[in-house]
Amino acid sequence: MTTAPPPAPVPAPEHVRLLSGPRGATVDERVVEPLGLLRTTVLDPAADLDTIHAWVTQPGTEFWRLGHLSREELGELYAYVDSLETHHAFVVRLGDEPLALLQTYDPHHDPVGECYPVQPGDVGLHLLVGSRGGAPAPGFTAHLVGYLVALLLGQPGARRLVVEPDVRNERAVARMVRSGFELGPEIDLPDKRARLAFLTADAAVASAAARASR
Repeated sequence: MTTAPPPAPVPAPEHVRLLSGPRGATVDERVVEPLGLLRTTVLDPAADLDTIHAWVTQPGTEFWRLGHLSREELGELYAYVDSLETHHAFVVRLGDEPLALLQTYDPHHDPVGECYPVQPGDVGLHLLVGSRGGAPAPGFTAHLVGYLVALLLGQPGARRLVVEPDVRNERAVARMVRSGFELGPEIDLPDKRARLAFLTADAAVASAAARASR
């Protein structure tokens, strides 16, 4: 009697390296000292709309270029993002309090991918810190970014993070450098002149070890 060969393995989806889940789902939860319990949930375009609209319209968020949108228009935008396999949005929470808006994307399917040689495993990243949880712990942003770097590079197939802040957003560029990102060239995107920066998994480990030894 012959035995049928085992079925061929199904290739992993191209975007498996991108963190994802259904609306409102908690996709990660861990204690990050000294901040506390951080939770990352998939952005719900309805339930999270008031929070996100307040963040993108507050002073200092002009580089996100969403402040001109009405509440309804912003909800439609994130409902569209929720329909994509290549772009995702999340709310990062300290316990139950919303802290930040996180967006990830596949550079192969984004205008930034036309401006540099995309490598396998690249994950694009945007971060807007909307709240600091009252009296923030020392190094709040560094701990938050460190958490997100570990989360995103911990996904199967993720090898390098890519950011492209507006060149005029000096605070964001400096924050990426402090977090271990290596600066790349300036590029022209449809809505801005941007500065590319990259963080590999190995560089992230080295940066985290350096911060821990301070």
